[in-house]
Amino acid sequence: MKRNKIYDVLKSGKPDDVVSVCGWVRSRRESKTFAFLVLSDGSSQATIQCIIDGNVSGFDLMPKCQTGASVQVDGVLKQSQGKGQSLEVHASSLKLFGEAPAETYPLQKKGHTLEFLREIAHLRGRTNTFGAVWRVRNALAAGVHEFFQKRRFVWAHTPIITANDCEGAGEMFNVTTFDLNKIPRTPSGAIDWTQDFFGKNAHLTVSGQLEGEFLALSLGDIYTFGPTFRAENSNTTRHLAEFWMIEPEMAFADLKDDMQLAEDFVRFLSGWVVKQCPDELAFLYDTYKGMSPDEIVKLSESKFAHVTYTDAVDLLLKAPKKFEYPVKWGTDLQSEHERYLTDEIYKSPVIVTDYPKDFKSFYMRLNDDGKTVAAMDVLAPRIGEIIGGSQREERLDYLERMMVEKKIPSHDLQWFLDLRRYGSVPHAGFGLGFERIVQYLSGMTNIRDVIPCPRSPNSIEF
Repeated sequence: MKRNKIYDVLKSGKPDDVVSVCGWVRSRRESKTFAFLVLSDGSSQATIQCIIDGNVSGFDLMPKCQTGASVQVDGVLKQSQGKGQSLEVHASSLKLFGEAPAETYPLQKKGHTLEFLREIAHLRGRTNTFGAVWRVRNALAAGVHEFFQKRRFVWAHTPIITANDCEGAGEMFNVTTFDLNKIPRTPSGAIDWTQDFFGKNAHLTVSGQLEGEFLALSLGDIYTFGPTFRAENSNTTRHLAEFWMIEPEMAFADLKDDMQLAEDFVRFLSGWVVKQCPDELAFLYDTYKGMSPDEIVKLSESKFAHVTYTDAVDLLLKAPKKFEYPVKWGTDLQSEHERYLTDEIYKSPVIVTDYPKDFKSFYMRLNDDGKTVAAMDVLAPRIGEIIGGSQREERLDYLERMMVEKKIPSHDLQWFLDLRRYGSVPHAGFGLGFERIVQYLSGMTNIRDVIPCPRSPNSIEF
């Protein structure tokens, strides 16, 4: 079937061009002798108006061409007399693919809440909001590859099923072939994982970082971009059980290199999405009042503030604001603390470095003070942390000591220790939750509205 996408028609079409457009009816008006259909095909934030004369083949189908119905209109482009659109289609034929009865079709031409649209996630992409969000998401995904490929990073495909708990938090989904009604047990009553498919307890990955490290220590610079999973029972606007992560890893690099890459990356994605999705961003800002396109451009050109964790805590302790969670050295910063740093103190993105080792992961490089690690978080205005990273501990004895201190079993991670035994080098990397950057740049306030099928506690409908 030959068709012209509405995006292409509106961008490069000319009067008297013969076109064939397919899409879903957004609205219709009709009389006995002619009708107007407004179509969307998902390729553009804009719609196109089609004028159907009464003598056109298929005009008798008009009663069935209600909101949500799918149609094909063949015809000729003409200069539009209406507002907001330069071209319209004067139809020569109309074809109906599928009806959408008004009595049951849930997306009638009226306002719908985002909460309601989450209940019909399989249809919400047909709305202006979610058509815009999915195209912004697509553009940002393409931008991820554009950024790293131009820098000669190798895209690495790390496993989704793993026996490693990269973060050490234990919030992982099990992967098993056991009949859950007949789980084999050892004589002591423990689950006998030796009888399972992999011969040991396996999980969905929480991060591809550990595997990314051995690839970086062969290839130099790599990045991952794929799904990750956290079995964290969290019902917030910032957390998902399944989400996509971008994780670059660089050999022969330290924390300063890591910070620079993260800063460059956020700036690049900001500039990229404004160029790729101007109409979508304008619509989302007008509707949800997140960041304006001008503010995103400013972000793409801005310098990030830098502050150590210790200095950040001092600034927060001196702040006139009363925080819900008390601030003290040795505890992690909460979202309200992060937003105060970005929105009130620095009024820009902030990179916080050198966190206490006690609440950071075992693989982060210990600083000379023995109390902090070479870690960094990138905090964005309004949303808080969007990137977490560190220089990795390249010294075998230090890494072994930290694994003992944090009770990380070493028998399954001898291969990880081998990287420090054989040709170890300074290396660093970070993780960016893809949905966080989509949420930030699109202005959506709930992370469940920037992924097509959100996974969260008690939610797996689609």
